[in-house]
Amino acid sequence: QVQLVQSGGGLVQAGGSLRLSCAASGRTLSSYTLGWFRQAPGKEREFVSAIRWNGGSTYYAHSKGRFTIPRDSAKNTMFLQMNSLNPEDTAVYYCAASSRYLAWSISDYDYWGQGTQVTVSS
Repeated sequence: QVQLVQSGGGLVQAGGSLRLSCAASGRTLSSYTLGWFRQAPGKEREFVSAIRWNGGSTYYAHSKGRFTIPRDSAKNTMFLQMNSLNPEDTAVYYCAASSRYLAWSISDYDYWGQGTQVTVSS
């Protein structure tokens, strides 16, 4: 079992930045991929980014370089650094953990955080 606890989020103006955190516990993460998803109102949950914990390889969806996914290995914590935010980024953001080497879809992930709201005002 992997437990994921999220923090961060909130309200920000367009053009601003936010940093989300996802603290993992319960198992060593060396064989896991950790990812971020988001779900906007009325839309399906979509992949945002992921990091292979062992090696640090990162993968991104259509964030056009605005998002990065740093981590603190000593604290088993992953972050989502979001810059140049726009109202289309408004969503509930979820972190998740997958035992697969490459994990892009919701069904690839076994464990989920509680979600955190990000609201970007225009």
